[in-house]
Amino acid sequence: MTGASLRLSLDVTAVPADPVGAGRYTVDLVTALAARPDVDLTLWSRTGDVARWEGWAGPSGSVRAAAPERRPLRLVWEQVRLPGLLRGAGVDVHHGPHYTMPERGRVPAVVTIHDLTFLDHPEWHERSKVPVFRRAIKVAARRATALVCVSDQTAWRFEELCRPLGRVFVVPHGVDHGRFRPEEPDAGSDRRLLDGLGVRSPYILFLGTLEPRKAVPELVAAFDRIAGEEAELTLVLAGRPGWGRAEVERAVGVARHRDRVIATGYVPDAAVPALLRGAVVVAYPALEEGFGLPALEALACGAPLVTTAGTVMADLAGSAALLAAPGSVDGLVTALRSALAGSPGADDRRREGLAVAARHSWEASAEGHLAAYRWAAEAARAAPP
Repeated sequence: MTGASLRLSLDVTAVPADPVGAGRYTVDLVTALAARPDVDLTLWSRTGDVARWEGWAGPSGSVRAAAPERRPLRLVWEQVRLPGLLRGAGVDVHHGPHYTMPERGRVPAVVTIHDLTFLDHPEWHERSKVPVFRRAIKVAARRATALVCVSDQTAWRFEELCRPLGRVFVVPHGVDHGRFRPEEPDAGSDRRLLDGLGVRSPYILFLGTLEPRKAVPELVAAFDRIAGEEAELTLVLAGRPGWGRAEVERAVGVARHRDRVIATGYVPDAAVPALLRGAVVVAYPALEEGFGLPALEALACGAPLVTTAGTVMADLAGSAALLAAPGSVDGLVTALRSALAGSPGADDRRREGLAVAARHSWEASAEGHLAAYRWAAEAARAAPP
């Protein structure tokens, strides 16, 4: 199918109204695919979610509003109704961007595996989700024609745990360089956005969902130890509270400098680059991630980055980041102090961070996904009837 237009189906039913994480990945991937002349894009959305996807799919894409609004019903719909809808849509390949796929569909399927924490660390997830996604990952390993893993670490662990029968493609995320860049778009625009969030400089920034694997309580404890040395410094926790948020609330509640911890809640897309650019340090101390996009976006904005040793974020950032051992408050204190002090090599780290970010784009990520789609379509055509 080289050079031919690919008729691609993509399931966007799991993306919430305010997308983060895998939802943001799906939005940015759809936007990049919709811009390609060699992709005929069909999106499957929830019944009440057509308008926003029509905007992202572009004039050449189509949106089929067929899935129920409630998640349990959507999972049933995916298995019972979607296979027939795919046959009728005449698509070449179907992409499940969040672990799941129609198990008995006849259209070749590509599934994205973001990480293996549902298998390795079920305690990091809502209890009701664990059996659903553990099973989905194992089904994808057996039934998907091709699989997309977002990093080498994820691919290695997936192959070790699940022995997938389909071909595995490693396709990293991209960065929207129109948004995430060192310079603000207009003079004073960042300050106006930060004022709207109640954020003032100087601040350490955490960006992401507040959930157990992000190690936010450890970050709060580390900030509390250095806050007495930096009288004006605040800690900004920018993100939606996730399950297990009680641990974060407890950590803030016992902190001596809790009045200098600012929880913004969900941050609108327009304000995220401003937050990253304005931070004296971006701290992303997650214990494990499939990719860790906030760390890459911080580098693209020229922000000093502290993240976790031995993770995909450390591999991604290389010498551009200061590292702390997983879950170590002492390690975070040392790394944060070094970053705040402008330790030797800070300028070199910033230049390296910008170079790392420049190597990632959503256009390149879409190209990598398209290689997986085309391979899956060709493999299905070549398979005996």
